[in-house]
Parts: sequence; C-alpha cells; structure tokens
Amino acid sequence: MAGDIVKFDDNGLMMHMAADSYSTIPWAKFSQDALKQLSANPKLKPLVEPFIEPTAAERPPKPEIKVNPVTRLERPEHASIFGGLVHSSLGWFILLVVYAANLYAAFEIAVVRGKPVGAAIGLSAVLPLIGPVFFLTQPVKAESAPEEPASAGAPVIAAAPGSPPAEAPAGTAPWQPSPEEKKPQPQVFARGKFTFNKRFIETKFAGFIGEPKGDAKTFAMEIRTSKKTIAVGRIMQVGATETILETPGGRVAVPFADIQEIKLNPRTV
Repeated sequence: MAGDIVKFDDNGLMMHMAADSYSTIPWAKFSQDALKQLSANPKLKPLVEPFIEPTAAERPPKPEIKVNPVTRLERPEHASIFGGLVHSSLGWFILLVVYAANLYAAFEIAVVRGKPVGAAIGLSAVLPLIGPVFFLTQPVKAESAPEEPASAGAPVIAAAPGSPPAEAPAGTAPWQPSPEEKKPQPQVFARGKFTFNKRFIETKFAGFIGEPKGDAKTFAMEIRTSKKTIAVGRIMQVGATETILETPGGRVAVPFADIQEIKLNPRTV
C-alpha cells in the first residue's frame, strides 16, 4: 500500500492514495515491518511504539521462582487418645476432672439408691466409671403397704379352771379388738423405697404442714439426713427442691436430696 500521509492520531493515520482516494488505517492493521518503518519518523514514533512487539532478546528475563522452606508440624509419637492425654498437662487436668466427676456421681447414686456411701465411693475410686454403673444398675425394692392385723373375732379371755368364762370389757363389741391391740406402730419411709419430693411430702405428710392435724397429733416426725437426725415439730413450707421445718432448735431448710429416712414415732403423751 503506497500513498501520502495526510494526518495521523492515536487511532491510526489517513493516507492519500494514487487513485485520488483517502483511506484511514488503524495502527493495529499495519505489519511489524511497516510499524518499524513508520517509527523512523520522530512524529509517528510515540504513536507506533506501543504496537511494535519486542523481540525475544529485548524481552526482560522471567523472574526466578524461589520456593521458601515450609515448617511442618511434627507427627505425635502417641496416636491413641489416651496416650495423648497422659503426655500433656491439659490431658492430666481432664483426667482429674473426669475422676472427680466419677466420685461425685458415685456419691449421688448412693444417696438416691439408698446404698452405703462409703462403699460406693470406695469402689468407684478403685474402678472408675464401673463403680457408679454397678450401683446404678442395682434394683430398688418397692416397699409394700403395711398390712393391718386381721380381726380375730371375739377376744378370748383366759379363765381359771372351774370359773365361768370371762366377758369382754364393757363398751367393747365382741368382734372388735381390744384397745391394747390398736396401738399405733412406727412408720419408716427410707430413700430407695420412696422418692422424696414436693408431691410426696405434701400428700403423705399433709397433717404436719401448718397446724398439726390428723397423723401429726398421733405421731412425732424424725428426719434423718446424711449428717444428723432432726426432730420435726411441723413442716412450715414445701418448695420445689427443699422443705423448711420447725424444730426445737429453730427453722431448718433441708434439701430433698439430703433426706435419707423419714420416721413417724407414736406419741407417748
């Protein structure tokens, strides 16, 4: 392509052709040789140079890729969980916490099941986890209701030989037992046979709540905990987890979990 350069700009140049025509040619349409020839013109060089591809010798060398050394974590010598626990201070702390929880669980199970506390803690100290599970699986015998003595018909009163048969005391029907046979007997409610909670106290010992009534006039209450035995005058309040008692020494709050036994003793006066 031959012609005269009429004008040029950033997009390309306009040429006047031999056939008296004008043609605008973009810089990208020129070959590399044509661009190099045009770059000889100082006015066109700044516009042409961006389109000239550098040769392999003119290209800058590629930067060298450096691989930095990587610090890798060491593989633990003990692959098992237990081996990892006993070889670190945190592992020993976790084991001590689990051991203490094991002894506390044995204590709670012994209290709830009505088993000897010392035996449960001792076995759990020697056999962790196995001891609490052993006492937890022990059956609890349900206490049956005390049976009332059957009526024996008319009382038989021994009489001396040759004397007429003795009659029953006045005012006593022949089919009723004598007053001596109706003496109230002590009643014992032990943990393991009974569950001590708010509902049990309110239903079983309603006569002792507030002013004495019903059984409270015939029986005196004793509550045995793991530490002491409390003589109860009356039950002042029953909460969700504890009961407040009136005792000779003042008001005492006793949690249901501490109660080992409730005993009703017949009053002598």
